[in-house]
This record gives sequence, structure tokens and C-alpha cells, in this order.
Amino acid sequence: MEAHREKKNTCGTICLKYLLFLFNICFWLAGGAVLAVGLWTLVDKSDYISLLNSSFYSASASILIVAGVIVTLTGIIGCCATLNEKRSLLIVYLVLLLCVFLLEITAGVLAYVYQQQCFPFCYQLDDELRQNLKLNMQQKYLQPGQESITLSVDKLQQEFKCCGSHNFSDWRDSEWIQREKTQQLVPDSCCKTPSTLCGRRDHPSNIYREEGGCIEKLEDYIRSQLYILGGVGVGIAFLQLVGMMFTCCLCQNLKEDLY
Repeated sequence: MEAHREKKNTCGTICLKYLLFLFNICFWLAGGAVLAVGLWTLVDKSDYISLLNSSFYSASASILIVAGVIVTLTGIIGCCATLNEKRSLLIVYLVLLLCVFLLEITAGVLAYVYQQQCFPFCYQLDDELRQNLKLNMQQKYLQPGQESITLSVDKLQQEFKCCGSHNFSDWRDSEWIQREKTQQLVPDSCCKTPSTLCGRRDHPSNIYREEGGCIEKLEDYIRSQLYILGGVGVGIAFLQLVGMMFTCCLCQNLKEDLY
């Protein structure tokens, strides 16, 4: 019995335990970071989801949140398995690491593929997003019951320093201007220095008149989020390879300790 205990506490096994425990702490912290990024993306930028009429943006943030939760739970299981030296629990942990590894690699590759617009449907989706944004801005801005859209449009134009979906002239055909016969040419949120009725002048010194409008700024932002999604997914996936290697070695050592 004493000999078995001494064998079980060999230098190799102890080193592997500490290395795997250290890996799990880093893995757990990474999961928390991924979760925080996903929540920040979904909460802070959720206003734009209603403008795009697309679930892809919210799905990207949701993937980050789900991945963060899974990674955090997997890290906790790994810590328990390592401390208790339970080979069966280590095998469960190894399987979870492998599953999360495959999911994150898949998510990272899909995010990169979507960002690069490698397939024809990506162009169709871009056109659909552009059209949805234009229709929402023209037909729903300052309309009864569309207060959330109005706030989202104002926030979008001020945050990204843009005016209109493609350019400032999009506002000429908006329901708001056509129905109310207002003297304003653009919303006040298009102004470089917003103030009441400042949208009556559409001179370049007064409003944002860059070509491409808000849609290009929003597309650039979404691409940056996809870079984050892909980078985080692939980065943590390769970190997991190290964890799987340590887990396999520790499982093998514990197996040998049984004999």
C-alpha cells in the first residue's frame, strides 16, 4: 500500500497535475473572457440587430456566449478531475475538450469564410442587409410605434459618424420627410454637432456626407466582430490542444499507477 502511494506521487505525475491545473485556470479565465466579450457585444450593440433584420449578428454574439459558458464549465470539471486524480473524470474532460475544440475550430473557420465572402450567398446576404437597413431607415424612422428603430438610427449615425444607409440623399425619400412635409433634409443625428433642427442644412460642413453611408461603417464593424469570433475560437482551440496533451499524459500515468 505504501509502495503504491509512493508510485502514485511520482515526480512526473505531480508535474503533470500542476501543469494541467495551471492550464485549467488559464482555460477558465479564457472562457470568462469569451463570455464577457459575447455579452458586451450582444448588450452594447443589440440596437443594430433590429435595423438589419438579420439573425447572423446576434448569432455571432450568442456563439461567443455559449462557447464561454462551455469553456468555463469544462475548466471547472478539469480542475476537479485533476485534484481528485480520477481517471474516469479525466476521460470525460478529455472528450469535452475535444468536442469544444471541434466546435471552436468550426466556428472560427465559418467566421473567416463569411468575412472573406468566399461563397456566392455571402454577396446575396450583403445585398439583403443593405436593403433592410435602407428600408428600415426610410420607412420606420420617427413613425408611430417605431421608437426603438428611431433611437437605433440616431445612435448608429452618431456613433459611426454617417448619414443615411448609403448616403445622406437616402433621407429625401423617407416616410418621415414625405408625410410630415418638414423643412428638415436629414435627421438631427446626421449633424456633426447635433442640435434641434440642425438637419435643415445638408452642407458638408454641417452633416456627415461620406459616400457609403452607414451600411459600410456597419459592415466594417460586423467584420471586426467576426475577426474577434474567429480569432478567439481558433486561439482557444489551439490552447486546448495543450490541455488534451497534458490530460492524455496524466491519464496514462494514472493507468500505470494502478499496476
